[in-house]
Amino acid sequence: MAADFIRSHDCIPTFKGQYGFPRYICISFNEEVVHGIPSERRLKEGDIIKLDIGATYRGWVGDAAMSFAVGQVSPQAQKLLYVTRQANLLAIAQMRPGQHLHDISAAIHHIAEKNGLAVVIGYSGHGIGRKNHEDPHVPNNRQAGRGVQLRKGRCLAIEPMLNLGKAEVKVQADGWTFITTDGKLSAHFEHTAVVTDGKPEILTLP
Repeated sequence: MAADFIRSHDCIPTFKGQYGFPRYICISFNEEVVHGIPSERRLKEGDIIKLDIGATYRGWVGDAAMSFAVGQVSPQAQKLLYVTRQANLLAIAQMRPGQHLHDISAAIHHIAEKNGLAVVIGYSGHGIGRKNHEDPHVPNNRQAGRGVQLRKGRCLAIEPMLNLGKAEVKVQADGWTFITTDGKLSAHFEHTAVVTDGKPEILTLP
C-alpha cells in the first residue's frame, strides 16, 4: 500500500534495496527501535507502531518517521510518544543560521533527560539531499563542543529515538531490526527540514 501510494505521486520508494533492505518501508513494533521489516505480525491493543518512510522525487529524497498508538496505550507509552515528538520539533527549531549542529543534539538530550527517558546512542539524524544519508551525522545525544555552524540551505533529517528504559539496543537475527535490550518501549519521530533565513522549514509535514 505504501509503495503504491508513493508511486502514485510520481515518487520512488527510497528504502527498497537501500543497503540491501528488503522492503519498501520500515515498520517497528514496541521494543523495536528502528529498521523493522514489515511482516504478517498483527496489531493489538496497546501497541506502539513506528512507520519510517522514504520517497525520492525528481532525484531529491524526503525521509520521515512517526510513532502511533494502537487503541488505548499506557500512560507511560503516551508520555514516551509525546516527549519524543516534542524532542523532534524542539531539535528542528535549532536549525537557524548561526546555530551549531550540536545545538540540535543538546535539545534532544535535554528534553529526554528532563522526562526520565533514555536517548538511543549510535543512531542519528543525517544530512539529506540527492541521497538519503549524507553528511553530517546529527547525534541525538549531547556532544562536546557545538559542532559546525548551520547555514541557509542545509537540509537535515532529524530523528530522535527515545526509550522508556535503558539506552542500549541490539540487532535481531534478521540483521536489520534493532530492539531495546531490556524489552521496554521505544518511540521514533523524524522530519526532513531545511535551514532558511529565519524559521526552519519542515519539508515532510502532511
